[in-house]
Amino acid sequence: HSRKNGVYFITAVTHNRRPWFRDFVLARTLSRMLEDPAILRDARNLCWVVMPDHVHVLLQVDTISISEAVGRIKSISAKILNRSLKRTGPIWAPGFYDHALRDDESLRATARYIVAKPVRATLAPTPAQYPFWNTIYL
Repeated sequence: HSRKNGVYFITAVTHNRRPWFRDFVLARTLSRMLEDPAILRDARNLCWVVMPDHVHVLLQVDTISISEAVGRIKSISAKILNRSLKRTGPIWAPGFYDHALRDDESLRATARYIVAKPVRATLAPTPAQYPFWNTIYL
């Protein structure tokens, strides 16, 4: 069940945790899709980070459900990424993890947590040195 204007912290992992997004071109391609209004439609991406084998997104939904929004992102990105790879097959694992942010939870704190994920994973010394993230809070 999705709330109108609800904000959700989403994690979607790749099929078999394959690190597709260690490849710069694939990570950049996914990054662009995460901000594409044609893909998001009635959802708003407040913050995101692309990790080697998963993605974290802070997504606000309006008239569509969180399942529809994530399904669109995963479906369209899989088609485009597979075309780039000249292959067929799954890119994403089925389903996703979500956490609905409550009124007392800080959106900015959650966004900071998301953009700091590459630092905690030792992919970069600072968020500024990791190229695959964005947030409306900066």
